[in-house]
Amino acid sequence: MKRLILLFLALVLFPFASAQAERIKDIASIDGVRSNPLVGYGVVVGLDNTGDTSAITSQGLSNLMNNLGLAPGQNFTSKNTASVMVTASLPAFIRPGERIDVTVSALGGSKSLRGGTLLMTPLKGADGQIYVMAQGSLLVGGAGAAAGGSSTVINHLSAGRIPGGGTVERSVPMRVGQGDFITLELKESDFTTASRVSDAIERGLGRGVAIALDARVIQVRAPTDPGRRVAFISQLENLNLNPGLATPKVIINARTGSIVMNQLVSVDKCAIAHGNLSVTITSEAQVSQPNPLSGGQTAVTQKADVQVKSEKGELMAVPATASLNDVVKALNTLGATPQDLLAILQAMKAAGALKADLEII
Repeated sequence: MKRLILLFLALVLFPFASAQAERIKDIASIDGVRSNPLVGYGVVVGLDNTGDTSAITSQGLSNLMNNLGLAPGQNFTSKNTASVMVTASLPAFIRPGERIDVTVSALGGSKSLRGGTLLMTPLKGADGQIYVMAQGSLLVGGAGAAAGGSSTVINHLSAGRIPGGGTVERSVPMRVGQGDFITLELKESDFTTASRVSDAIERGLGRGVAIALDARVIQVRAPTDPGRRVAFISQLENLNLNPGLATPKVIINARTGSIVMNQLVSVDKCAIAHGNLSVTITSEAQVSQPNPLSGGQTAVTQKADVQVKSEKGELMAVPATASLNDVVKALNTLGATPQDLLAILQAMKAAGALKADLEII
């Protein structure tokens, strides 16, 4: 019986403990190992009369024709072409000759890029150097049709993707650490997590190997030999630890009314009264007709009707809650819309009842 109890506790508690543990590579990155954004201007051809005839497209086509040895004139336009911006992300340690995906987005008034082909487009980095050459057929995840002045569009037709459409022409040299050290950077600054990462590294790799410089940066002593350093970093990234608790936070999107909160949010006992105030304004056009033979003129006037309606807001007690489910239930009892909850949460934070940081995006 005692063994059964111990087995049950192991099955219950071990998943909970392992769920809390994270690898170092999940919460931190190595300084110097990063991707680089690329951008370029290009021309898409082969469209089914859904391109644009803007001035920039005309100039781009003229320059392209001149480079190919043709001289069509400065006003060359075609509805089968479109100006586009091409973007990509150059991964770390990638070598010339490898291929990456590129994204193509309409720049002018093109209605659809479906079925188009991107002509050879150089993609440049922040230093102005060309790192990738992009070309290929676009993959657009949508469809559209138009007839008789009516149109229907499914998904977005003004942007597409070319899988493997970019060929790397230049690599970016990257140094993993300086001399005897490499630097870990936490994704979120936290003194507790930085201290625990340092302790986990010393437990797994030896005393005196790591030191936390601040709430984000941990300096780690590593082998100088490239082969040994790669193996060392692999072992380092896969060390497990229990990071510090995250900060209770509520994310509010004021434009869409979206509200997201993490599991650490709690609420103290408080009382809330909320009532909706609506103002309705209606305007009706009326014709003022003068009497016969009066010499007056017919005039159109506007009659406005303004109504103000205030719904009754009852004072409701919100109990103290410590779990996310209880917070959601307490807020739902108010019967407020997401837009109303934006104001309620801010008021609760100002009153000290909401135990979380508010972040408005």
